[in-house]
Amino acid sequence: MPNLSRRSVVLSVCAAVVAALLAVAAFAPLPVSIVEPGLTANVLGSDNGTPIITVKGVPVRTTSGQLRLVTVQATAPNASVHFSDVWSAWFKNSQAVMPRDAVYPSGGTVEEINKANLKDFAQSEAAATSAALKQMGLSPSQVHVTLRLEDVGGPSAGLLFTLGIIDKVDGDGHGGDLTGGQNIAGTGTIDAAGKVGAVGGVPLKEQAARRDGATVFLVPRDECADAKADLPKGLKLVPVTTLDGALSALSALRAHSATPSC
Repeated sequence: MPNLSRRSVVLSVCAAVVAALLAVAAFAPLPVSIVEPGLTANVLGSDNGTPIITVKGVPVRTTSGQLRLVTVQATAPNASVHFSDVWSAWFKNSQAVMPRDAVYPSGGTVEEINKANLKDFAQSEAAATSAALKQMGLSPSQVHVTLRLEDVGGPSAGLLFTLGIIDKVDGDGHGGDLTGGQNIAGTGTIDAAGKVGAVGGVPLKEQAARRDGATVFLVPRDECADAKADLPKGLKLVPVTTLDGALSALSALRAHSATPSC
């Protein structure tokens, strides 16, 4: 009996320790962020009354379609995310759990992260402008482009900004809308040579696009697998690798012809 009693005590102590560790784990902050669909914005339109794209030095045209950039939103870098938050997000297709370092690769304080995002946005703006003007055969010394959009940072809107600049100035090359009047969304970085790069968070961005009325989604081809995994109903997926490819795809959409697929 004494041995059984001692064993019971040991088991009780072990159980209490395990319970305490689980309780600590449940309430301890985790190095992750909860990410979900964010805002979208038609780059051919305005933000708080100010045109998102302003072009000076050449005539601009009135557009009727939409080129909608998409974003994700994440818990703040200084916010505490616990096991219960992760558990809840696990069962929602509108949320994803990602390592905090992947969401905020620049690290540091909120101020430092915002500064890094604005720097990335400025570089994206310059690349988008260069790619668009090169595509249209215009000189940067004659044309001045300004991009204004609050609460958006990073480089992932590069492709949509480039297409927006082209649509504002040249349209489809014949005076018509580049979009054919459709609501087209997309994501992807771009460099001055017109190469489209991957971004991340595509499934959540697709949800944001469809929520706000888009029927076509331009996606970097390298992200086709993620893009197909949970594609919202009513959203057509069009993969691209270059600006030329994106323009060709839009031309095919206007002509109701076959477009590239994943």
